[in-house]
Amino acid sequence: MAKNRKNQAAAIRFGPALKASFLCLLIGGSAVGYVWQKNEIYQLGQQIGQREAKLKQLQYDNKQLADQLDILHSPVMLDQRARELNLGLAPATPMQVVRLTETPVTPEQPSLRQFAQRPVADLTP
Repeated sequence: MAKNRKNQAAAIRFGPALKASFLCLLIGGSAVGYVWQKNEIYQLGQQIGQREAKLKQLQYDNKQLADQLDILHSPVMLDQRARELNLGLAPATPMQVVRLTETPVTPEQPSLRQFAQRPVADLTP
């Protein structure tokens, strides 16, 4: 005898519908994930672009400030600024200059090779 469709179990009838809904859910989830990933890549690209622009601006500002510092440290500018502030500064006269000569260190003079050597005090009474 042939089986009647009405007598089939409900699980057998829902099988194809369940497979189709699972497949639709899988494809829909993949599509949502793809769009989300593309959006994240776009936002990260925007952040990288902004940070690169900020880095260029900071490098430019740093160069400008370094150039300004070089100008302010120049002897001509220091002399001009001292005159503006009426500090009463003048070049040193030859009598005010003290020249120190450095003696060469030789291996025969061991005391000159050591810095700040003090004699050790005898602590015994």
